[in-house]
Amino acid sequence: MTLFVDMDEVIADTYNAHIEIYNRDFKGNLKVEDCLGSEVWQNVVEEHQQSVRDHARTRGFFRGLKPMVDSQKVLKQLSEKYEVYIATAATQFPNSLEEKSEWLDEHFPFIPWQKRILCGDKHILKGDVLIDDRTYNLEGFDGRCLLFTSPHNINTNGFERVENWQEVADKLL
Repeated sequence: MTLFVDMDEVIADTYNAHIEIYNRDFKGNLKVEDCLGSEVWQNVVEEHQQSVRDHARTRGFFRGLKPMVDSQKVLKQLSEKYEVYIATAATQFPNSLEEKSEWLDEHFPFIPWQKRILCGDKHILKGDVLIDDRTYNLEGFDGRCLLFTSPHNINTNGFERVENWQEVADKLL
């Protein structure tokens, strides 16, 4: 069985990174709870929105992300049972290709470079399961779709949802 796993907001905590950087740069007090159902940039004053949107273009952003809770442990177990590929949109931001690869080397060394798909459009993926936080990636996938909960998609319906990596383990291991 072939399993595709997204990076951002699935194994790498980009959402909280945006909040931390915003609070540091603007001495803010933004919390995840303030952003439910939307993107972080949509919850800051207009003059700061572009700055938040540009985080992903800043060298070091992707390299410094924290792994999602239990993602390393569960993904290791999944990789022992399934053909696991990391499938991430890495061509949109120039630095992300190199940084995401280095980040995976550090945090998920059991996923070799041959099983990393750094792409722009995930509709080319053909396999059994796709775990992603973005519905537009899941919509064109022919296999089982698992919507990984992120603050931005909290109000989204229509897909089988997993709240965390323990739920992924419960469903797939």
